[in-house]
Amino acid sequence: MWRVATRVIVLNGGSSSGRTGIARCLQAVLPDPWLTLGVDTLIDAMPAAVDEGIDFAADGGVSVGSGFRQLENAWMAGVAAMVRAGARVIIDDAFLGGTESQQRWRAALDGLQVLWVGVRCDGVVAAGRETARGDRVAGMAEAQAEVVHRGVVYDFEVDTGLNEALACAREIAARV
Repeated sequence: MWRVATRVIVLNGGSSSGRTGIARCLQAVLPDPWLTLGVDTLIDAMPAAVDEGIDFAADGGVSVGSGFRQLENAWMAGVAAMVRAGARVIIDDAFLGGTESQQRWRAALDGLQVLWVGVRCDGVVAAGRETARGDRVAGMAEAQAEVVHRGVVYDFEVDTGLNEALACAREIAARV
């Protein structure tokens, strides 16, 4: 049987769930070079002022407007183009829109071999990590812990509250 090699790994989980740590560990354990691109990469690349961009509320809520979506759509198309040009990519994202967020990525990655991975972490554990990090709005981790998974379909799930990032990465790598 002929098998198509996975070219994209999508890690979806809430803030402070451990996605970025898993992505770094995947880069270390996978035999080929993989790029890691995340929603934080996109946010960092955006200009300070985007009409209808992204807002972080004091309670940890996040809202995005049409300006953010327009840039996000272009970014998603660019990530998919990189994969089509031969790169292997780990996408580190938080599907704030649940299934709708996954549908946008599915459209961008159409025709590519993708491994969809849910990165779970109990909200209380993620909130503790958030406090220890000190670089997030308080409440974001707990608010996102479950909402990012609503209606999302995965090939595989890991739980960083139960396992270290390296163990999760090894489990994922075994499925690539």
